[in-house]
Amino acid sequence: MTILKILKYGDEKLRQKCKEVSKVSKKIKILAENMIDTMYANNGVGLAAPQVGENIRMFVIDVSAEDEPLNPIVFINPKIIKKSGAIKSNEGCLSFPKAYVDVRRYKNIMVKALDLKGRPFVLEAKDGELLAKAIQHEYDHLEGILFIDHSRNIFEAIEVLRQNNLPSIEQDKIIDEPELEEEILKQESESKE
Repeated sequence: MTILKILKYGDEKLRQKCKEVSKVSKKIKILAENMIDTMYANNGVGLAAPQVGENIRMFVIDVSAEDEPLNPIVFINPKIIKKSGAIKSNEGCLSFPKAYVDVRRYKNIMVKALDLKGRPFVLEAKDGELLAKAIQHEYDHLEGILFIDHSRNIFEAIEVLRQNNLPSIEQDKIIDEPELEEEILKQESESKE
């Protein structure tokens, strides 16, 4: 068991698009196991390879509750093949210690990937559950996208980063998501009625 060093926001490796895994080798399997151990050691729900300095398309997730057995899932070369709906999600990231902001996410997603044996699988996550949010969050890492790029309130995000002594938001990386924001605002106004 090896606990890996997690790169912090500001490291340029977090902004690089990752390369496909050509073969699920012993090295990849060991990296996945170390990533799972690192995720647990840091009380995380997910961890992507670029967060530990590896420029490959792989991430690990475990959304099991405290009273449930551990259930880590390894995603190699994942692709989000379906997405719908919209939700507000208050997210943090192991590369952003103690920083949490509201972001926009899809409510339902379907992902296909390879497991540690190199076998393909498809997983569906619905209704804005933690698994759906975690998959999108970790998948973004493989594209060089960070959760703060989806911030609903840029000024709030800037302040949260400042309070946690992290570099400021990169304005050119902010993702404009009017259709998601519109749906979230509609949900919020309906819940007030």
